[in-house]
Parts: sequence; C-alpha cells; structure tokens
Amino acid sequence: MLNWIRCVVAGLGLAGLLGASAQVLASDQSDLVADAQKAFADMQDDPDMTWFRDNLKNARAVLISPEIVKAGFVLGGSGGRAVMLAKDSATGRWEGPAFYNLATASIGFQAGVAVSQSVMLVMTEKALNSFLSNKFKLGGDASVAAGPVGAGAQSNVQADVYTFARSKGLYGGLNFDGTVVTVNGGWNKAYYGKSVTPVEILVRHSVTNAGADALKAEVAKAAK
Repeated sequence: MLNWIRCVVAGLGLAGLLGASAQVLASDQSDLVADAQKAFADMQDDPDMTWFRDNLKNARAVLISPEIVKAGFVLGGSGGRAVMLAKDSATGRWEGPAFYNLATASIGFQAGVAVSQSVMLVMTEKALNSFLSNKFKLGGDASVAAGPVGAGAQSNVQADVYTFARSKGLYGGLNFDGTVVTVNGGWNKAYYGKSVTPVEILVRHSVTNAGADALKAEVAKAAK
C-alpha cells in the first residue's frame, strides 16, 4: 500500500516529496535490478512480443520498470522506478544501469489499480540524449509510441521510443505520452558509492557494479 501511495503522489507531479521522504537502503537498488531482470525476461518470453524481440538489436538503450502502478479515483496518475542500460556504439556492450523515476498525472473518471511491467526501447540517439538529461517529458522531447504487440505485428509509426507493458488490473494498458522521466540521483549514488550522472554511467562507463552483470548479460543475449 505504501508503494501505491508513493506512485500516486508521483503521478500527481509531487516527485519531490517522494525523493525527500525516501531514505533508501543499499539493498533497494539491488532488488530493483534483480526485479528488472525478471521483468525483462518475462517480456522476452511473452509470445505476443515478437516485434519487441525482433527490434531489440536495433535499440540504443532499454529502460526497464518492474512495476508501474496506475491508480486513480477521478484524479490519479501512474508512477514507478526504472533502470536503464545503454549499448556502447563502438563495442556493442551493454552498460549501466542508471536509475530513474517515472511519473504521469491524469484527470478524469478512473477506477481501480493496475500494476504493469514495462520495457521501453530507446531507438534513436536523440532519445538517448534526452534520457541523459536530469529531467524530460516523453512525447515532448522524444516521440513515444506503443510498441506493436501480437504475432506478425508491424509498426507504421516511426518513434524515438517504443513502449511495451504487461498489465494486470482494471486498466486496459498504459499511455506513456506525457510521462516525466527524472534521474534518481540518490539511487545512483547509493548503488555506485558516489555521486554519478547518467552520462558517467552509460556513456563514459566511469563506474560499474558487479550486481548488474546478470541483467546486462540477459539483455546482451536477447539483443544479438
């Protein structure tokens, strides 16, 4: 229930309160990385995710959120935490992770709670550069589209970012257009032992954490 409340707060644009109140333990980041590995494997194994599997090799980066919570009663929103891996264009190695927060606000008649696993494929250098900034909005700074789902699915839309979600709950799915993406500096610092930016993690490869080796290997194998 506490996570549900936090995500609703994030969805209402109060992400600052989340960051101020979340004094996290070091194990929290490791747990998120492990959960991200499971979420990615679930997406990879889903028979409806043919387009996802076929196009992963073309992605510049992947953003994995093991749990996006969408809840609302007239005024609501969705939110969650995510990790990003980026592919080095020179070596083809997958590097990271960097930690992020996602938050979307919505107004209108809603009812129920949905929990989703989500993976975003970042297809362009423009989109990756947006993720390297401290804060940006999907659909504004980088175009976003729901990824094609189903056997033989094709995309007629050229987007910077394609989103895939596996949902449970009363909502039929998730719309990431307008989602605010912010770097979770506190979690990056806790995971790597010092303050680091996404550029240092994903581009310069200034820091590493062996705890992410299994996740990176999973993505690298799937992206061949």
